[in-house]
Amino acid sequence: MTIEIWLLYVAAVAAMMSTPGPSQLLMLSNSLAHGFHRSIATAAGDLTANFFQMLLAGLGLAALIAAFENALTVIKWAGVAYLLFLGLRMVFGKNGGGERQAAKRSSLKRLWLQGFITSASNPKAVVFFAALFPQFISADAAFWPQFAILSATYIAMDGFMLMLYGSGAGWIGERVKGAARERLHKIGGGLMIGAAVLLGLRPVGR
Repeated sequence: MTIEIWLLYVAAVAAMMSTPGPSQLLMLSNSLAHGFHRSIATAAGDLTANFFQMLLAGLGLAALIAAFENALTVIKWAGVAYLLFLGLRMVFGKNGGGERQAAKRSSLKRLWLQGFITSASNPKAVVFFAALFPQFISADAAFWPQFAILSATYIAMDGFMLMLYGSGAGWIGERVKGAARERLHKIGGGLMIGAAVLLGLRPVGR
């Protein structure tokens, strides 16, 4: 893989990431509600799911996954329902309840799981990666080193975008107190509902 091909790949991925998707809205929501540093767990969950999706694509399982359209639809809508539940609970619940509730709400494991489920709810991303990567892989060189470079580049760029969204939302969240904090919590819930809507509107094949 030449540097020119890699730069072309970077440009293509940057163009695809130019508009926020469900994972970015989830990152905004969790950064507002829990702070940027804790929301990094959400980004880690998203990137973990991406890693497994790219690995499955590299192992040639894209055709098998594409054959199970109905199962993919069920997984997708289960993810939509999960995000809707979390968002509605933030909007109509109360941002209080003592230290025990706050600890539960900000559990790193829970935040990681939210990021993982949101990304994994689009299991046909495996097909997307299987279609994208071959456009930039040379048949004259070893497959796996090129595949590893493309995968690492995608994860690094996706992680950077998530950090960008999260740091901005976290900065705002740290400066809002009192009643405004309660309203900010509900805005975070609205963003999570928005992530569910985006995921629901996204075709299963993308």
